[in-house]
Amino acid sequence: MILASTSPYRRELLARLQLPFRYVDPGVVELARSGENGTERALRLAAEKSAAIAAQFPEALVIGSDQVAWGPDGPLHKPGDAESAVAQLMASRGRSVSFFTGISLQGHARQLRLEALVPVTVRFRSFTESEARSYIEKEQPLDCAGSFRCEGLGIALFESLDTPDSTALIGLPLLALCGLLREAGVEPLTGAGIKPATGPD
Repeated sequence: MILASTSPYRRELLARLQLPFRYVDPGVVELARSGENGTERALRLAAEKSAAIAAQFPEALVIGSDQVAWGPDGPLHKPGDAESAVAQLMASRGRSVSFFTGISLQGHARQLRLEALVPVTVRFRSFTESEARSYIEKEQPLDCAGSFRCEGLGIALFESLDTPDSTALIGLPLLALCGLLREAGVEPLTGAGIKPATGPD
């Protein structure tokens, strides 16, 4: 099993299942297409990532995932610096932001292509700019779309969270993944149906 991602957040999530896996950079450029909405983009990029690695390792089961954040004023991006992160949080306070996480499971030798989309709606509370700056300084979520980490202190920015799978907000929806693995003949609890990982990560 191969995770088509170098994201440490996705690696940590997948490790929860205690299944043998490696991770490989899919080398997919994450660009939006004209007229494409958040769900379409998340599913397309997840599929492109898993397809890129499945072509290189046809015997493997490859997991690709992508997340698109969509705020009241349009798509949200990774802020990159503290001031951009504060501005992004302040634009979201007291409002709802949608996160669409696409997941694709592919295996060329098995002629397998399965996918799922998990939505998350985050309602931010009406925090102050001082609180936003304090949060950014403490957690430095500069590589996170939306400028927060829900698995950390970022949860204190929320008023509510609506999703069938909270792990989707971190970047890899484990409930959906377990369902896709079972559909592919892999039992997540026992590891039946999957070979041990070989070679370097």
